[in-house]
Amino acid sequence: MYSLLKARSLQLAPKACVCRNFAQIFKAAMVYLTRLEHFNAAHKLYNPAWSKERNEAVFGACANENWHGHNFELFVTVKGVPDIDTGFIMDAKQLSRIIKEHVIEKLDHKNLNLDVEFLEGKMCSTENLIVEIWKQLQPHIPANVTLHSLKLYETPRIYVEYFGE
Repeated sequence: MYSLLKARSLQLAPKACVCRNFAQIFKAAMVYLTRLEHFNAAHKLYNPAWSKERNEAVFGACANENWHGHNFELFVTVKGVPDIDTGFIMDAKQLSRIIKEHVIEKLDHKNLNLDVEFLEGKMCSTENLIVEIWKQLQPHIPANVTLHSLKLYETPRIYVEYFGE
């Protein structure tokens, strides 16, 4: 079947178009590109509707009234089909620029509870943070790729993943 379709493709199109027609006939490979970025930020986990004792019982040291900080590692993964001319699904430098402009510049060396507009009124857990980061990135991802997943390390042993669901 493969050789029959390839032969038919050659009969229908000039040789310069064989690759493009062939890619249309067969499902092209889906490739995942991941970019790692880093930011430092402080936050506090504290529910103002609760007593100080309850906050300390639930959040422990993370409820410290003087805040605490993390060196966050953010993995952003997009998926797509490699471009026939470049072999890229997306220029990794472009992905880095998008992440830096729409996420890192807003979070790096900031107090997540006080300084970050898109987190206003939300508990600054890592789980909530990753969902809000998705919302910041999604509108800026080029149409030829899909934002597949985010992975956010709060510490080397604690991370969350989000797939936009």
